[in-house]
Amino acid sequence: MIEWANAAGLALLALLVGFALYKAVVFLVGHFSKPTSVTRIFFDAAARALGTSLCLLALQSVLLHSVSQELPLLGPIQQIITLLLIMSLTWVAVGLTSAIGDVIVKLNPALEDEWKRARKIETQTRFLVRGLNIVIVLVGIGAALMTFESVNKIGTSLLASAGIGGIILGFAARPVLTNLLAGIQIALTQPLRIDDVVNVQGEWCWVEEVSSTYVVLRVWDLRRLIVPLQWFIENPFQNWSRNSSDLMGSAMIWADYGIPITPLREEFTRLLEASKDWDGVIGTVQVVEAGEKAIQIRFLMSARSSLKLWDLRCEMRERMIAFIQQHYPEHMPRFRAELVENPDRAGQDTLLSE
Repeated sequence: MIEWANAAGLALLALLVGFALYKAVVFLVGHFSKPTSVTRIFFDAAARALGTSLCLLALQSVLLHSVSQELPLLGPIQQIITLLLIMSLTWVAVGLTSAIGDVIVKLNPALEDEWKRARKIETQTRFLVRGLNIVIVLVGIGAALMTFESVNKIGTSLLASAGIGGIILGFAARPVLTNLLAGIQIALTQPLRIDDVVNVQGEWCWVEEVSSTYVVLRVWDLRRLIVPLQWFIENPFQNWSRNSSDLMGSAMIWADYGIPITPLREEFTRLLEASKDWDGVIGTVQVVEAGEKAIQIRFLMSARSSLKLWDLRCEMRERMIAFIQQHYPEHMPRFRAELVENPDRAGQDTLLSE
């Protein structure tokens, strides 16, 4: 009983020493590094895990060297501490790996003239960091298994298996594996990137998050679509900002055949030049359809982003309709009718409408 009391006292002292050492490290890093520095980013990502590891290391050292190894139940307690230490070190490694991605993104900001390169680097970094974290966790699991004599062979075989694909295949089901491989393919080929504007199954979305198995898309009305990575490999989709965010779009208006086109073209040009959303590149007016009752006029315009283009299209459509209503109300779309003689009803006319 006295030996256990001494062991408990030494264990408590070891925990206090480990915690004091952790606080000292926190103080030194906070005092000698800026909050936005690379050192602080790495430390903040793994601070709690590092503190836990220091306490467990101190405790393990005391139990191995300062306590009698003949105490009952000491073996299982040491094994539990070893498992916790492996878990905490895995936690530290995952935190530091994630911080690598944050640092790379921080060092490559999305400036106006380098946004494409920055988004490419961010997307590739996120994929690679998540893949590396999966490997670290699997190695940690293998190391934990090796602490048990009965499953030592399992842990050894996991660590010695042929390649990352074999390790993942041993732990994951086929859908998870296909999405992980699709993620690697997307990271290399870059069909989509973070903040890309895409059209998926008729939904106008932004790429908000790319995980190791799925993509989170933010729809224009703030809904979220969760799409497996494999879907983007197997199905076509529209990427509106693949090489450039510049887009062009149109506003369609139906009008009567008698409406003059030249005044519409002049008014449309004037409205575009006064709009803050127009990029000054494309602005044309064309008659694209001539039906039995009316003509369809296309007002084609361009903008620097999909959001600005949407606002510009709505603005031009509203103002051109208002212009037609004010200056050419008689040329709004209408139904025509004519009187023709019915040969079966002599002396009477029949009203036929289009």
